[in-house]
Amino acid sequence: MRFNPKARLDTGRVSDAGRGGGGGGGGGGSRLPIPGGMAGGGGVIGVIAIVVFVAVQLLGGGGGGGGVSGGGLSAAKFTDTGRYADCKTGEDANNSADCARVAVENSLTDFWGDTLGSDFRAEDRIVTFEGSINTGCGGATSSVGPFYCPGDETIYLDDAFFDDVLVGQLKGPEGAFVEPYVLAHEYGHHVSNLIGTLGKVTGETGPQSTGVRLELQADCFAGMWAKHATETEDSTGNVLLLDLTQDDITTALDAAKTVGDDYIQKRSGGSVDEEVWTHGSSAQRQKWFQVGYTEGTMQACDTFGASRV
Repeated sequence: MRFNPKARLDTGRVSDAGRGGGGGGGGGGSRLPIPGGMAGGGGVIGVIAIVVFVAVQLLGGGGGGGGVSGGGLSAAKFTDTGRYADCKTGEDANNSADCARVAVENSLTDFWGDTLGSDFRAEDRIVTFEGSINTGCGGATSSVGPFYCPGDETIYLDDAFFDDVLVGQLKGPEGAFVEPYVLAHEYGHHVSNLIGTLGKVTGETGPQSTGVRLELQADCFAGMWAKHATETEDSTGNVLLLDLTQDDITTALDAAKTVGDDYIQKRSGGSVDEEVWTHGSSAQRQKWFQVGYTEGTMQACDTFGASRV
């Protein structure tokens, strides 16, 4: 992935709350389902159980399928640390992971604005934090992983999650395109919120459940963006991304595999029980990213209209 050095970056929707941004509590994620039966009578058990718990939230948060709940503070309640203030150009994005995050947000916003037209509104913002934060969906900690909160239409992440959990504990892929895939998935939840499919989630589990269909739709939307990412532009018409390589797409597919419900169950040392799936198997997640990437249309990503996913 390479950004256009001439592109201008808009930092208006990317903020950093720093450590304990908004004074968030630790309870947000603990009420969420854990695939693989890892919750025992005494609660979450051991390090592997924590891995499973965190990975369930990765690429999942927001409405129905996962995420925190409750009436927390909005993202506007914290003081921005200014972490992204020096992100001005695509060259900055090529040299800084922080500025690359801004560039990816700009690309996602441009793509979905063009795709949805008058039905589109940008996410409120992407917020990075460390430790804990209060959100429009309640208090959350870093252990929840990246998530979208429909209550304030904001994507939250502690970027240490990628090294500490996705790579360190789940043995997932490293590479510059892992985080863009995650952000594109979470932005996909925002799109599902805008078009109304997020509201179709009814709470059941299993490989054909509405929660799984929501997650697979977000993977498909991530693939759609990847297909068209090199066509996205800044506010003055400069292309934002010069190229995505096949290695980038392979990295995204490897990340999708790592957060499949069956993969997580196997990592926990248990058996695969598809009846408790909330996000879809590795094969399902890879399939639907590929559908979005190869077909690149909203119709192709209608997981709720598909007879089977």
